[in-house]
Amino acid sequence: MRLIFISLIALIVATAVGLGATWMTSTRGISFGAITIGAWTAWPRTGTADIDPYARAAIARSGELPIGSGDGVAFIARTDDNGRQLDGRCDITVSGITPAARFWTLTLYDARGNLVSNSLQRYGFTSQEIVRTADGSFDIRIAPRSRSGNWLPTGGLDRYLLVVRLYDTPVGVATRSQRDAPMPAITTVACP
Repeated sequence: MRLIFISLIALIVATAVGLGATWMTSTRGISFGAITIGAWTAWPRTGTADIDPYARAAIARSGELPIGSGDGVAFIARTDDNGRQLDGRCDITVSGITPAARFWTLTLYDARGNLVSNSLQRYGFTSQEIVRTADGSFDIRIAPRSRSGNWLPTGGLDRYLLVVRLYDTPVGVATRSQRDAPMPAITTVACP
């Protein structure tokens, strides 16, 4: 009787740990094959048949439609280059250049993955509308109050994330470093 009881407890614990780990990976966006360059992270296998089961579960749960590997790749940033969470009450600068791509977008989302509502209805920039410097680089200011130049309003929310989508780009599974894919720098300029 004692052996059956111990076996039953072990089975319950193993089931709880397995279900808990699966829930955590499908809700927190944990998957394998990530590329991290600075504050930016991408999962280039997400849009392929080689997707890992945890990423597949996360996509099924969220209902997202990932970019296919032949179309491009999406990089996500939740922190600045120093590891500080992106805070909508702070002034943050995204500056530099992007990897080679026919077209790119930079979009601002809240922590739940929804577009950040604002009175201007400005949610991001594209490579065709951004104002650039003479050398081709750009500076985007992300802040709660109006700024000159390329400005994205945060509405003062606590946390947000940035997504850069590169379309028709050579960046992919073989990319490993800033040299292969020069991602823009994210810097917290001022914070109350």
